[in-house]
Amino acid sequence: MISDSVRMFAVLAALFAALFSAPASADPADIDAAARGVVRVVLIDSSGDEVVPVTHGSGFAVAPNMIVTNAHVIREALLDDTLRIGIVPSEGESGTFASPVAVSPRNDLALLQVSEGSLRLPPLTIAGGASRDTGEVSAIGYPMNVDLAQGLEIRDIFRAQPPVKSRGFLSGERPSRQFDTILHTAPIARGNSGGPLLDGCGRVLGVNSFGADSDGSDAEFYFAVSLRELLPFLRENNVEPAVNALPCTSIDDLNAAERARFDAQRAEAQQRLDAREAELRDARDQARMQAQIEIFEARDNAMATAMVLLLVTIGAGYAAAQLRQNERKNEEQATQLRTRAMIAAGIAGAALIGAVLVWITRPGFNEIDERVAVILGETPDGGGETNSPEIGGSGEGTLICTLVPERSRITGARTDDVEFDWAASGCVNERTQYGMVGGEWTRVLVSDDEAAVSVNTYAPETRTFRTDRYLLRRAAMETARTARSNYDPPACGVGGAQITLGEQQSALIALLPDRPNERLVYSCETKRAGVIGGE
Repeated sequence: MISDSVRMFAVLAALFAALFSAPASADPADIDAAARGVVRVVLIDSSGDEVVPVTHGSGFAVAPNMIVTNAHVIREALLDDTLRIGIVPSEGESGTFASPVAVSPRNDLALLQVSEGSLRLPPLTIAGGASRDTGEVSAIGYPMNVDLAQGLEIRDIFRAQPPVKSRGFLSGERPSRQFDTILHTAPIARGNSGGPLLDGCGRVLGVNSFGADSDGSDAEFYFAVSLRELLPFLRENNVEPAVNALPCTSIDDLNAAERARFDAQRAEAQQRLDAREAELRDARDQARMQAQIEIFEARDNAMATAMVLLLVTIGAGYAAAQLRQNERKNEEQATQLRTRAMIAAGIAGAALIGAVLVWITRPGFNEIDERVAVILGETPDGGGETNSPEIGGSGEGTLICTLVPERSRITGARTDDVEFDWAASGCVNERTQYGMVGGEWTRVLVSDDEAAVSVNTYAPETRTFRTDRYLLRRAAMETARTARSNYDPPACGVGGAQITLGEQQSALIALLPDRPNERLVYSCETKRAGVIGGE
């Protein structure tokens, strides 16, 4: 039989493997989410009566109105004032124009800005971890050869179209053309220039720039401007992109890790319970032995006392009888003897009554269990006294929740601490009602500012707050917003509010994909009262 320690080790090993194993391939949902922020960068000839596209490349958003591309993509527009830089998003109907903010031909980077409000793009996240020499990557952009194969004319590039995705592998980092590049095998072509090279979680590893020359028999390799060039370039131009240095872990890995963690916690709890039961058995056995000794001693003492009293009864009775006989023989001392006889008889009666009472009230064997309970400090109903706090508790009060990175999957969301007031009725901050969905306190948030739906969940018994974020495309986001507009959440304190809201949210949750793009797990604790204005 496998010992408990071996079993626990196996569970913990599974947990470790689930947490730190790298995903075998890119998550299509993450690549699709990143593609929302990839645009076509078009050079447009405005010298004539008609707007004529001349050529195009690709780019991606690092802020809602800031776009990165290659310097060589917009080079001609910098020298010819008849050319304008057009931006065509992957979704929607309308494009816009952009102006260059910074251009660095040395490392083939350019930063473009669209006018405020004309276009709002979901920014891509930069992969801030240590560089890797291997691993699967994806290139996203608008290759011209695909346009030609589809029969698209040059004017068709003004229409919003999803970018093309291709997969390959990293082949290492190396300096080239006086700047750092990443060598990879994800196919790119003319028109891909300026598009992002992504890791398995849809985070930017570099900016695709050029390909290696090939005579048709050699393997194809491609180059992307590395983050060592991109990040300083952005920061020099006052752009602070979202950077994520956490390991790229899949939702499946997280789910497996949560199952392993639950199994480990359950095994640990079972071990504690078994140990506690063993301790209680030992304590009860010792208490029973002590109780038996005490009961036997008490019974022996009671029976000895009863025997003594019985002997006193017999002696006093005999004395009383003798005194009565002497009273009849000696009339002169009759009164004195009568008194002594009555005293002796009283003593005999009292001794007899005492013997009977001692015998009746001697401890019975059925009192052993009661004595065991007294020794163990148990309550009369069999329950044990405890001074330990309730595990988890109600989770009420003002809570400060801190991110648990090893239980989270983050591609671009903010990871600040979360603070809120929680009430047992599911009311947050005294105004926002949470609904009961599948046995969990849940609130669905549909953003108006970004293409994302968040499902917040709070578990009071473990004080765990979780946010699952779904990064949706334009059509799916519009559907979600419509579904959200179809109901008004009940106010806090209304009878059955949690059930009502749970039913309302179910229709919206049913529209979401099977798994989220991001999962943020927080551990919460009660906020300690501070001194306002203190030193």
